[in-house]
Amino acid sequence: MQSSAFAHWLVVIVETFAALFLLLLAIGVMVVLVVWLVDRNQTSNSVLRNFPVIGHFRYWFLHLGEFFRQYLYSSDREEMPFNRAQRMWVYRAAKDVENTNAFGSTRDLHAEGLPFFVNAPFPSLGQSHVVPKPITLGPYAREPYSHSSFFNISAMSFGALSAPAVRALSIGAAKAGIWMDTGEGGLAPYHLEGGCDIVFEIGTAKYGVRTPEGKLDDQKLLDICRHPQVKMVSIKLGQGAKPGMGGLLPGAKVTPEIAAIRGIAVGEDSQSPNRHLDIGNVRELMDAIAHIRELTGKPTGFKAVFGGMEWIGELCEEVRRRGIESAPDFIIVDGSEGGTGAAPQTLMEGVGLPLREALPALINTLITQGLRERIKVICSGKCITAYDVAWALSMGADFVNSARGFMLALGCIQSLQCNRNSCPTGITTQNPKLQRGLVVTDKSERVYHYATNVMREVGIIAHSCGVEEPRELDRTHCRVMGDDGISVPLVKLFPYPEGYVPQA
Repeated sequence: MQSSAFAHWLVVIVETFAALFLLLLAIGVMVVLVVWLVDRNQTSNSVLRNFPVIGHFRYWFLHLGEFFRQYLYSSDREEMPFNRAQRMWVYRAAKDVENTNAFGSTRDLHAEGLPFFVNAPFPSLGQSHVVPKPITLGPYAREPYSHSSFFNISAMSFGALSAPAVRALSIGAAKAGIWMDTGEGGLAPYHLEGGCDIVFEIGTAKYGVRTPEGKLDDQKLLDICRHPQVKMVSIKLGQGAKPGMGGLLPGAKVTPEIAAIRGIAVGEDSQSPNRHLDIGNVRELMDAIAHIRELTGKPTGFKAVFGGMEWIGELCEEVRRRGIESAPDFIIVDGSEGGTGAAPQTLMEGVGLPLREALPALINTLITQGLRERIKVICSGKCITAYDVAWALSMGADFVNSARGFMLALGCIQSLQCNRNSCPTGITTQNPKLQRGLVVTDKSERVYHYATNVMREVGIIAHSCGVEEPRELDRTHCRVMGDDGISVPLVKLFPYPEGYVPQA
């Protein structure tokens, strides 16, 4: 009797599933038929008009290709913007695990433009790296800022980044003793949460310190700079991803909290002007620097992407006219390689000088104008590994900033979703469900380990080159591979101005 009842229910279940299968099959056939009719009769897409239904597979494969290439098809050194070997170096440094390789390098050591360092035959005994000495920025400001760490967190805005990402960066930065640049999105509570030093950036829209008309609100800026953690103020003229164009925050990311911090409307695309409304020439830039430095008492400088150095020459002439104290306390030179968020491909790939040209040109201009010691130089643009940072120091930078390096330290997998609010690791999304994947206590440790391991390994390079500390590296310590497979000294490729001798 029981077996008969069981058989009956089994038949009922099988018939039910069969009916559901037939229903789903019929629905599927109807969907395919509707798609076929729509594709066949539309006029905007030739592929779908000629190959209805199956033509959609082309677009699915195009979308999935970038992910399959990352894991299955590309070699360790092929991908852009960062290849697998670079990402794995950052991941290991962030996890503080062994960062060694076996059986030789997979890097093409004869590739044109490849930098490598000239080791000393008899380096000093003792430690393999030395703690860097502090550098003072803003000697004429009421609150000069002395900072030792040469590797710091570049400008990334709250809004472009999630709250857990900003919190993890802040906590990790404080532990590593490095600064964090707020980016143009204003100062959020999460920036202050970890207790790290802060560089407050004023973008062209003046988010966080703007009047309703988009002008600078002195009182709001003063309130922000009263936080003891805010050490410097940076005026953003441009960034590497989109020179000559203001930042864009998609409306999907503009939550009520972000809108309140920035002073903009909720849920609407936020497009910054392509330049500051009140800064249209060198004289007005100098006026803005003087005003902000006097108002806040903080060292003040600017960030720019360079297309040439003529206007820096004009700036230096204006400094001589006004007096040495009027000079920018620092210049952040961003290479055209930069970019962590949404940017037009044309600007990202075709406008502005790359860092390898802009940095030495800026350094040489300041040397020629006699302002190299007065104006400190900070650089950013794809510097994520120890030898990237060592190259920038050799070229003459005082500090090196990184954005994407620290994103990788947070767990970024280069899924290229930064501009879509769908970041799978919770770093560049305002979706709470995706943010849940970023555990602050774990990722802040990775930020700390990444920063300290980069600086430690740069120190090892410096020691190998026979200098006492990383900032003593100069262009004589690095060579660059030429197009004929023979390396050229960096100092020959980018010679110093006549008569200049790097200070040891």
